[in-house]
Amino acid sequence: MKLIPWDSLPLETLGDGIARRYLTGEKITVAQFVLKKGAAVPEHSHESEQISYVLEGVLRFVVAGEPQMVRAGEALIIPSNIPHSAEAVEDCRALDIFSPIRQDWLTNDDAYLRGGVKK
Repeated sequence: MKLIPWDSLPLETLGDGIARRYLTGEKITVAQFVLKKGAAVPEHSHESEQISYVLEGVLRFVVAGEPQMVRAGEALIIPSNIPHSAEAVEDCRALDIFSPIRQDWLTNDDAYLRGGVKK
């Protein structure tokens, strides 16, 4: 067991208007994203199943070519290996849960979030 104050996690600036905090256990990654209105996460896919829960604002997802508006208090389940993107329709905060863990984040191999730049 390990207690981690959320605000003790570094807030990482990724791209124009996108920042995140995350932690990883043995089988799950949990992330909080902060997105400014108009910020976009380009289309990508990953092995992890994803649940995105919008805490504040509105996110427009496109999952396998199908658009979906997700508002505060709503969640979206994105299956493993399905291409998806997101854009902040308003300033947003979202909680994303991934299983298995996001190994690409741990190795800084997430250039799609960093404007194409590997950290």
